[in-house]
Amino acid sequence: MPQSRKSQISLIATPYYHCVSRCVRRSFLCGQDIITGQSYEHRRGWVEKRLLFLSSVFSIDIAAYAVMSNHTHVVLHVDKKQAQSWSMNEVLERWHRLHKGTLISQKYINGDKLSEGELLTLYETADVYCQRLYSISWFMRNLNEYIAREANREDECTGRFWEGRFKSQALLDESAVLACMAYVDLNPIRAKISSTPETSNHTSIEKRIQTLLKGRQPRYLMRFVGNHRHNMPKGIAYSLVDYCELVDCTGRCIREDKTGHIDSHQHPILERLGINTEQWLTLTTEFEKHFSTAAGSENMLQQYKRCTQHQRIRGMGKAKALFKKA
Repeated sequence: MPQSRKSQISLIATPYYHCVSRCVRRSFLCGQDIITGQSYEHRRGWVEKRLLFLSSVFSIDIAAYAVMSNHTHVVLHVDKKQAQSWSMNEVLERWHRLHKGTLISQKYINGDKLSEGELLTLYETADVYCQRLYSISWFMRNLNEYIAREANREDECTGRFWEGRFKSQALLDESAVLACMAYVDLNPIRAKISSTPETSNHTSIEKRIQTLLKGRQPRYLMRFVGNHRHNMPKGIAYSLVDYCELVDCTGRCIREDKTGHIDSHQHPILERLGINTEQWLTLTTEFEKHFSTAAGSENMLQQYKRCTQHQRIRGMGKAKALFKKA
């Protein structure tokens, strides 16, 4: 029986989530239909552009993404604290970039004078909007509904474009986050539609490498901020160069269809994560296979189980094997 979204997403347990959306009908999200010969490749740009736009509106950061032929992957980080620090003006301005709002919120945005009763109503409305602006469900809704409408308009048809619900996995610790990000970034290589990370079009790793060559980081992707230290800024606590090298080396192992070996001295990020090379390759090629609603160490899965009141969490045995110290 499907679990409610509320039981799968617990910001007390973790702010990181891996979300997957898949098309429900035969026609493609992107790529080329081998039966009709029609190309839908341009739709990848729709998804990527919409994703990056939503990250500028929501208090949700994008850590990784990959736009595939019939599904999309995103690794998201929810920043509830940031959203709750926004003023009412900022909340309303952000919400109105996506939706019309109410008549009262429109009056306020237009600078019209409001009565005392209307102001009280507006405060309540802004509080609801604020909660939605750090909601993964609302983020994915604003992504998927927009793409579905555009695709249906182009296909001149109606009806469902996506499966009923997107799949969500809680990423409970740093190892799970990094492994899932690499798994997402290497999707095109595993599918044999790209040969290197930097040529994996419409993925976060391609965008990161492009900007890294210019000495920058992508504006609308979550930043890598270096190793743990006092007064850490917001971001992923590893080096971007380390991560790019790790993904590249892992990709070579996957393309050659071998167990492979990553020199831990060459890539110290694995040592810091406490994962050996065999465990890493299993995680980055079979992440969804081994974990369902959550991924992380055995201890973190137990905490998530208590926090979300699940009776059982699939993947406990694999967590013990794959996230143990090397």
